[in-house]
Amino acid sequence: MGLATLVGFDSAANLAEEAKDPFRTVPRAIVGSVVAAGILGMVFLITLTVAIEDVPRISRDGSPVAAIMRDQLGPLMEKTLLVGITFAFFGAGIVVMVACSRLVYAMSRDGRFPAHRLMRRVDPRTQTPIPATILVFALGVVLMVALPGAALLELITASTILPAVMYGATIVLYLAVRRRLGRKKGAFDLGRFELPVAICALVWTLVALFVLVTPGEALVSVVIVVGLLLVGGLFFLVMLKVDREALETEPGDAGAFMH
Repeated sequence: MGLATLVGFDSAANLAEEAKDPFRTVPRAIVGSVVAAGILGMVFLITLTVAIEDVPRISRDGSPVAAIMRDQLGPLMEKTLLVGITFAFFGAGIVVMVACSRLVYAMSRDGRFPAHRLMRRVDPRTQTPIPATILVFALGVVLMVALPGAALLELITASTILPAVMYGATIVLYLAVRRRLGRKKGAFDLGRFELPVAICALVWTLVALFVLVTPGEALVSVVIVVGLLLVGGLFFLVMLKVDREALETEPGDAGAFMH
């Protein structure tokens, strides 16, 4: 739960092509979401921890958060708060679906995704990538229907590890090419704090990964993540062999569906 409050802030970046003045608004949205989630999430976690009366019993409970609420606030308030949490998770799921569909669209626009000619199509009325959105939604439904509860939980845990891996990879790539990046006047800029923030972010990501992968219960999730990374690596090698030009060509903003 602690890490989940600080995962997903990058979704704003995935919607940059549909934002007004994205060079200023998107970074502000990312920073604002991290600050809000960090403060509110930490207050929530501290409150829950302080409210635990019987640590061993709560640790054994299948739904510890619900158990803490029930002990302190009673069954009625517990159900009320859980309804609120359900709506919050639904909203988060919608955001994830939208962000993933934009990733599928972006890769397809650049010719780097299977069936990219279909997945890069944009509806002329809504100006959104409907085939990519349907694909992401359908995959989610199939996984929920096909996988038993325990396996689905392992996949959800793995989906918490994967963002940390991607964050770390993005920071490493940024540090490697930062001197070659262009600057846009009026855009969000950390100035002299740019390098210290990047290094701190990388350290935080490594600590988060360590916390996530070291428990024995995380073994299956780690195997899932490694498997997905291997599949991605294999797809990259296939692309490198059969369509190297797509990997070496940057279409720029010519394919942006909204400005």
